[in-house]
Amino acid sequence: MSNIPKTQIAAVVPSHGAALEIRKDYPVKQPSELAPGECLVKLFCTGVCHTDLHASKDDWPLHANTPLVGGHEGIGEIIAIGANTSDCPVKLGDRVGIKWLAYSCLNCEQCRNGREQNCSKAKLSGFTTDGTFAQYTVSYVHHVTPIPKNLDSNAAASILCAGLTVYRALKYSNAKIGEWVVLPGAGGGLGHLAVQYAAAMGLRVVAIDTGLEKKKLCLELGAEKWIDFREAKDIVQAVREACDGDGAHCAIVTTADASGYAQAVDYLRPGGTLMAVGLPGEAKLEASIFFTVFKSINIIGSYVGNRQDAVEALDIASRGRVVVRCEYKGLSELKDAYDALQQGKVAGRIVLEMPK
Repeated sequence: MSNIPKTQIAAVVPSHGAALEIRKDYPVKQPSELAPGECLVKLFCTGVCHTDLHASKDDWPLHANTPLVGGHEGIGEIIAIGANTSDCPVKLGDRVGIKWLAYSCLNCEQCRNGREQNCSKAKLSGFTTDGTFAQYTVSYVHHVTPIPKNLDSNAAASILCAGLTVYRALKYSNAKIGEWVVLPGAGGGLGHLAVQYAAAMGLRVVAIDTGLEKKKLCLELGAEKWIDFREAKDIVQAVREACDGDGAHCAIVTTADASGYAQAVDYLRPGGTLMAVGLPGEAKLEASIFFTVFKSINIIGSYVGNRQDAVEALDIASRGRVVVRCEYKGLSELKDAYDALQQGKVAGRIVLEMPK
């Protein structure tokens, strides 16, 4: 493509703690500057994730590189590939997704065991390398994910992180068809997708969140039971009663509130599994060691997903089993999106459409 501009519109955090800026002069890496294995992607849209908010605020134990172009749920078209790229699995014109994991070595112990996201050489979109809050971005040919032809770009964007993350957590929870799974934060960006993936896998869903809008959303998407955490006097007892009086088989905790983790250990039935997914920053996981052991509780951390997990999550969505509920904004409205996330006012996901 010969008409690639030298500059672009991008949302940039200049330094740690600095305010977000919408810049119109952010440089675009030119095709001649791409290293082997790199590709230039012209973005159509990108999802907005709580992780992006944390990176922007710099309130995690890990710190993003700055200046920072955040974003890691981007869909776009490959318009250039680095010279001398070998065994390239994609081609010019392909519609691809850019995930949180931008790069891994594919050859270390973690990569070989399917934990590419734990590679010591991993590069993270919108955190350690420029992400998708821009018109163009650079990614890596072996890690961009082909998007199914029948899946809309705006819908696919949110699958790349939110959908992938909850799908992997459910997949590795080993929950069986007909078992109860509890989803705190079920009406949120990750939660509303988790409801659908769980239902598609034959699990029975107890949704925990608050508000009539989120209640309606969760029940429409396949939750069997609803618990409003602001109305319930005893969350643990409410969950146990919802799950035949014995407690849940599994909890997928996507909230950024530490209390959701401690409660899960209490409302799980013996042999139950807590999948820790949300990242509450400095919070600690506090649970009774005695009852964790006595009840044979499993506690497993689940961190995004690998390339195969992404393909599977997109395939399920492409067959209509998972539908993303989202509202659309422009890139210049990213700060408004952050404010809505901060205040817990988003039911579903926010997708930013790129300026033409």
